[in-house]
Amino acid sequence: MKSTIKLIQKSRKYSEAFKKSIVKDFESGKFSVPQLERIHTISNVTIYRWIYKYSTINQPGQRIVEMENSSTKKLKSLEAKVKELECMVGQKQIQIDYLEKVIDLANQELHIDLKKNSNTPLSNGSVTKRK
Repeated sequence: MKSTIKLIQKSRKYSEAFKKSIVKDFESGKFSVPQLERIHTISNVTIYRWIYKYSTINQPGQRIVEMENSSTKKLKSLEAKVKELECMVGQKQIQIDYLEKVIDLANQELHIDLKKNSNTPLSNGSVTKRK
């Protein structure tokens, strides 16, 4: 006897609040449809259907067209800017460490106090301290 195996189709039901939150994320510009598709593992056709149904911005009869990779290009440019700024901060920190080391060496070897507190008297010029 030959048995037949029938595949059970899996279908998910989403609440209306969840659908509206997806549409709200799209409309706010936080995520593009492909990003929402990857995050929630929902097909882009379904997401577009929800947008047409629940959108407060989109009017009936209008088609939503996203520029190809527009949001991903913007995200990559912002990530590049962050990386550049982090590099600049790192360089400035190296300069600060270097200058602090020079000040410490000047204090130890030349006996010149370059770090002055507000309550110390003014110096008499570049006279070195006597031991």
